[in-house]
Amino acid sequence: MTVELGQKTILVVDDVPENIDVLDGVLHETYKVKAAVNGQRALKIAASDNPPDLILLDIMMPEMDGYEVCRRLKEDERTRGIPVIFVTAMNEVEDERKGLELGAVDYITKPYSPAIVQARVKTHLTLKATLNNLEHLVDLRTEQLQKTKDATILALASLAETRDMETGNHIRRTQRYVRVLAERLRMNPLYQEQLSDEVVELYYKTAPLHDLGKVGIPDEVLLKPGRLEPEEFEVMKNHAALGRQSLLEAASAMGHETTFFDVAGEIASTHHERWDGSGYPNALKGEEIPLGGLLMAVADVYDALISKRVYKPAMTHEEAREVIIEGKGSHFAPDVVDAFLEVEDRFLEIAAEFRDQE
Repeated sequence: MTVELGQKTILVVDDVPENIDVLDGVLHETYKVKAAVNGQRALKIAASDNPPDLILLDIMMPEMDGYEVCRRLKEDERTRGIPVIFVTAMNEVEDERKGLELGAVDYITKPYSPAIVQARVKTHLTLKATLNNLEHLVDLRTEQLQKTKDATILALASLAETRDMETGNHIRRTQRYVRVLAERLRMNPLYQEQLSDEVVELYYKTAPLHDLGKVGIPDEVLLKPGRLEPEEFEVMKNHAALGRQSLLEAASAMGHETTFFDVAGEIASTHHERWDGSGYPNALKGEEIPLGGLLMAVADVYDALISKRVYKPAMTHEEAREVIIEGKGSHFAPDVVDAFLEVEDRFLEIAAEFRDQE
């Protein structure tokens, strides 16, 4: 890996102007040199829109010594990444230990050796540039892996969708309904801690897999052009358990972080459970049902109601809204219904943006 340094900026901090002049003389041909004669000024320069790439910091200064300056630099998110080299007449081991513990990367003692100053500065600028490049590569790889993961999720969800030709953009709409509901529900104090940004995003990413188990339903049931007979409906109900089982097997194969598959499995298994315990596959009741399942229940039913099927016409939003309200406390969690009513305009927007093509 080649690291390009370019012209870097060095901030020299010393209360003695003559010492600043010496270091400027050593460095100015290679670097842009800024100076500060006290700690406050140094902190202001370091936190500016044009921060230095490295700081040469004297320890013995009035009002705020170098140790305190370094401590404050490392506490500030804007400046903690700037390498600090202490430059001082102090040469006790304890002094060096204290400086390194505060986050300094090196220690140069006076009187200065120009060759040592130049070598140490170049070394630490190179190390910082290398670290920045590595962090950038890690960020790129992480982004690529996330995109691959997202694409795989949609491919799996679409596999179930292609077997059920009437679902159209169902998975795209429902995952967005779930996110909108979750974002609104966390305004309720009862759910603020439970619905962190990470959890909301997890529900959004896993929601498309809620009907994954349909790939295990026989064609004569899944593709029947009409309402199912009671015995056929019993077969169809198996898709909830089949989806969970598939996702649990995926989690087991991973052998480490399984949160994603656990949540996906919960949603697949519980989005047909009902608040009053009359749902399937396990007749869970009330708060026994995971929150992801409660959110998906409203999203899934609403989308089914407003979608045209061979055995029924599409309902209007107002008609579907009344069905959701009627199911409050029986089919659906009351708090989730309340959240739905507060964001129904967003549901309309999502339904329009991802409507099925005739």
